[in-house]
Amino acid sequence: MKSRRVSKSRARGRGRPRHDDVLTPAEWRTVQAVRHGLSNAKIARLRGISTDAVKYHVENAIAKLHLDNRQALRYWRGIPKLSAVRRGDKAMNAPLQLGVIGQISRQVSDIKRAEEWYGKTLGLPHLYTFGKLAFFNCNGTRLYLQESEGAGAESVLYLKVDDIQGAYSQLQSRGVEFIGAPHMIHKHADGTEEWMAFFKDPEARPLAIMSQVAPH
Repeated sequence: MKSRRVSKSRARGRGRPRHDDVLTPAEWRTVQAVRHGLSNAKIARLRGISTDAVKYHVENAIAKLHLDNRQALRYWRGIPKLSAVRRGDKAMNAPLQLGVIGQISRQVSDIKRAEEWYGKTLGLPHLYTFGKLAFFNCNGTRLYLQESEGAGAESVLYLKVDDIQGAYSQLQSRGVEFIGAPHMIHKHADGTEEWMAFFKDPEARPLAIMSQVAPH
């Protein structure tokens, strides 16, 4: 009996550690990508995993959260337990002020050529590049270039807000149609999180609210 108890204990020790959050870190990364509107195939390419692994994480998240489907997952407003973003009543009481443009996006056919032109020809300060994504500083406003086959599509305006959860709630109450819930798109080396939520104007063109939140 004793040897069996030891064996079971060791077996449990060899398993993956339990997480005290509603989702595991891998599931959170997948859910954030789903809320960003990415397909399973694109998530797999960006994360360097198989599409079966992505499907597994998506199905697990839907089951754990008691949601009906992937569409419900996209609009789910959960926040990681250790995230710098926190929802609070003060967000709903604070007046919403839009106007400051934090980022403008543009699609390009060749990211290397575009990076050379915007950086060296125009002289815009280069911030960073991730694969087929490049970012430049336009006197405080970030220019985001993305390589795409459909180059030439309309630019997207990203409006800065202090509290993305509060802004989302207030804009929803005004009838703004969001494409998905607020989600983290990137976490910088210093712990700063970047969150976004996309919505449509009356002509169904995309805009976004964005927030950069430093770690507490």
